[in-house]
Amino acid sequence: MGKARVTAIGTYVPEKRLTNPDLEQMVDTSDEWIVKRTGIKERRIGRQDEQTSDLCIAAVEDLMHRYDKQVEDVDMILVATSTPDFPFPSVASIIQNKLGIKASGAMDLSAACAGFVSALHTAHGFVASGLHKKVLVIGADSLSKITDYTDRNTCVLFGDGAGAVLVEADAASDSFLGAYVGSDGSAAQHVYRLGLSSNVNDIELQDTPYLVQNGREVFRWVVRNIPKTITTLLERAEMQMKQVDWFVPHSANLRLIEPISEKLDYSMDQTLYSLENFGNTSAASIPLAFDLGIREGRVQNGDRVLLYGFGSGLVHAGQLLEWNPDEQVNEPKPL
Repeated sequence: MGKARVTAIGTYVPEKRLTNPDLEQMVDTSDEWIVKRTGIKERRIGRQDEQTSDLCIAAVEDLMHRYDKQVEDVDMILVATSTPDFPFPSVASIIQNKLGIKASGAMDLSAACAGFVSALHTAHGFVASGLHKKVLVIGADSLSKITDYTDRNTCVLFGDGAGAVLVEADAASDSFLGAYVGSDGSAAQHVYRLGLSSNVNDIELQDTPYLVQNGREVFRWVVRNIPKTITTLLERAEMQMKQVDWFVPHSANLRLIEPISEKLDYSMDQTLYSLENFGNTSAASIPLAFDLGIREGRVQNGDRVLLYGFGSGLVHAGQLLEWNPDEQVNEPKPL
């Protein structure tokens, strides 16, 4: 296996803010109730004419600006999303055309809130095996477009955003230290959006065009299982949690992240999350949280970073990285 390095990162969120006081005018809720139960204060909402592909392109443009990168020579585009512009064509194909990438594969990957880490894992395999030299990995979602804003249990959670990284072949340096991926399809009925079927695991699902989530069951499953799988990932990498500089779990809910970190005996001060100002952005939440740590000067070159996503499926994916990007030559635009 060859070496692969994450060389650059970029992120984007829409301009419009949906604050907790805004939601107080829409449903029976309060800022105090939302913050106490989720840790979320506001989220970003895309314009009606702003699709997931637009979020992706803006994140890539941020990457290009900050690291003085070009993407015309990218030979594979992977987009992790649950909210594509269309069932087909893929978001990746739309991006390939708009960014003028002439000779590249283009694939969308469906792994919900574990999507970005799953796509990163896939990119590592592509590059380390020698199949590809330069892979553009994007996690993006427009969850506001599939959220029921009359349901106070879900509408307080979700927002829109995108994050992108480049994974490139490198003869001398390797970013990838360990990984773990898994799935428990027996619990698939707990987070879904209807498609061509309304039945999963012999259970007839609620007839609605919106995202549906059984938050209580997902919470229980995650707290019971994810600390164990993280421990397995670390054992495979012959490392311990105390050797990890930063933990970046999926930013679903602060009250979910806290017990995971507690079970791992890991400080919340070293846990990065993006939910406070952006809400749950599904496949975008991990790159957004990671990049916030970079923008704030907390994550430094050489740091070991553990990314771990989990979501509908129920699928989960973890990636242990050493952060050793190319030099950032321009300041990022404010989010």
